[in-house]
Amino acid sequence: MADARITLCEVEWNIAWNLRGDPAQSAFVAESLRLIGIGLPLEPNTTAHRAGATLLWLGPRSWLVVFQRDVIDGGFDATRADLNRAGGSLFDLSSSYVGWKVTGPEVARVLNRGCPLDFHHNTFRAGACAQSMLGHVNALYYRPAEAVEFIVMVARSFAIDAWQALCAAAATEGYRVGPRAPFHSA
Repeated sequence: MADARITLCEVEWNIAWNLRGDPAQSAFVAESLRLIGIGLPLEPNTTAHRAGATLLWLGPRSWLVVFQRDVIDGGFDATRADLNRAGGSLFDLSSSYVGWKVTGPEVARVLNRGCPLDFHHNTFRAGACAQSMLGHVNALYYRPAEAVEFIVMVARSFAIDAWQALCAAAATEGYRVGPRAPFHSA
């Protein structure tokens, strides 16, 4: 659509892990930093990142780790064993979620058609993440940069419902489907 004000595209990642542990335990914090290379974001609905990797706060003892490429020495099993010894746990969710990047000048308005969160740039700032609803589906929203873009992630089993909800919400503004994009912005 030539006059589309919204672009929807699937995002891709190599690794998506759920990291759990007590941030009051120094052994867990130190081991997660050593293994993942990113300090834990401890403030609710915040993120931390480095080149090709993002850590999203899900709860007081839970984070989602997303890597663009396989950058962990030893892989999942070795990392999980090391974190277990430090009092944490790790679950591989790499195939459990699907995500879309939603971009365009009316992105906040589009997302608000299916979610009660306030996506205005003064409220939902770059680096913020939050869990809420997309229609009737649980979703994780992430704003990776100052640009007018969001990443929306849902459980793979709800992908069709979530995609239909995004398309319906964007239809009024006009949308186009773009090519697959990396999870991380430049």
